Amino acid sequence: MTAMAHEPLTQEEVLLEGFLALDTPEGFRAELIEGEIVVAPPPDGEHERYISRIVRQVIKRSRTDMDFSGNKGLKLRSGEAGPKNHAIPDVTLAPVELDIFGTAGSWMPCDGVTMVIEVTSTKPRTDREAKRRCYARGGIPLYLLVDREASSITLFSDPEKDDYRQHCTIPFGKPLPLPEPFAFDLETSDFL
Repeated sequence: MTAMAHEPLTQEEVLLEGFLALDTPEGFRAELIEGEIVVAPPPDGEHERYISRIVRQVIKRSRTDMDFSGNKGLKLRSGEAGPKNHAIPDVTLAPVELDIFGTAGSWMPCDGVTMVIEVTSTKPRTDREAKRRCYARGGIPLYLLVDREASSITLFSDPEKDDYRQHCTIPFGKPLPLPEPFAFDLETSDFL
């Protein structure tokens, strides 16, 4: 009996295998974004304060009951080449009725996700550009970016191919209208 020859792994497959095998230190998170492994340290208190303020408002004020997950791994389509992107948004939101988090593994598809939220940290360019493209490619309807350097909050909407076709940016302190299924103005006055 002869042994079957295995096809050599592509560079993208080797990168994905290496990424999935990473053992990051406790509190750190690793993501595979547009062919680059990005490792982020645990968030600081200010980062978590922004997340807390937003999630509290979403839970209390949304027209639709929303489930949320912090640091949930999402498998997202890639661009022309490269392995599937593996992003971990600061917050992932979906309607409670879909129950998408209850049966999800460590990395789940983005089907049913309504909005992802990122607060800029050590690599703000990744949140502003690469992750925005990844979430748009994944068809996630809304991407909310809290940009601490710019003291602004941006809602990206209407994903098409590699980007969102619409965005609305407001400075901290002003309300940001969130569309259905949220249907309320996100208050940012306590972001100042």
